[in-house]
Amino acid sequence: QVQLAESGGGSVQPGGSLRLSCSPSGSIFSIDAMGWYRQAPGKQRELAAVMTGDGNFNYAASVKGRFTMSRDNAKNSVYLQMNSLNPEDTAIYYCYARVVPWDNRNNRRLPSRDYWGQGTQVTVSP
Repeated sequence: QVQLAESGGGSVQPGGSLRLSCSPSGSIFSIDAMGWYRQAPGKQRELAAVMTGDGNFNYAASVKGRFTMSRDNAKNSVYLQMNSLNPEDTAIYYCYARVVPWDNRNNRRLPSRDYWGQGTQVTVSP
């Protein structure tokens, strides 16, 4: 079973910074994409940043220039550095990964599927 462990949320004042981390665990053959989504109260979940299979990073227009996503290849972990935070960034942030799991019992790849972390709260207020 693949799991995504998130950390790094919290409360900051406008203009502050936070860094989120996401580390996958479990039996994994490959990771095709990883990213961060967020869901503000009363709103739909939206993409904040994503790393595609070719290693490129794409950002939502609302966070571009303020958020930076990075990856530690050795750990398969991803990070989201969030700077110049404003109250509109308040949301639950979810780590996402499209993973090809590995079936240890039968020694084979399984079909790729999407996995989600449990979410971490980010609150920006004076």
